[in-house]
Amino acid sequence: MVKDISFTNSKIKSSRRAAEMRGRNAESVAADFYQQQDFVVLARRLRNAGGELDLVVASETVLAFIEVKARASFSAANEAVTRRQQRRLVAAAELAMADHPDWHRNETRFDVVLIVAGSVVPLVDAFRPDDPT
Repeated sequence: MVKDISFTNSKIKSSRRAAEMRGRNAESVAADFYQQQDFVVLARRLRNAGGELDLVVASETVLAFIEVKARASFSAANEAVTRRQQRRLVAAAELAMADHPDWHRNETRFDVVLIVAGSVVPLVDAFRPDDPT
């Protein structure tokens, strides 16, 4: 008996597309949030050899690299950025700053924005590159 995998592949692709749409929508919500806080969006989904940064925003004094997580619950969202992913985000941020020296600000930070049931929960300065964990 031959199993028809085309249905399964179609289902997986559809699921991936839906997840990507949720991610893009969550990133737009996060970008709007930062713009309301007088930040300017410098980049969305910036990719380089270090990884991908969901958002890069800046005010006059702060450059923030934003990881956006849309989840069904706060506990799931809060646990979504692992130490390994933090290292990738830092690597991507370092390359981005090297490529864009005009982005330099007095303060650089890494924020995580949780989007849960339509609520925006910013975790400002969520981690630092030198965290020992």
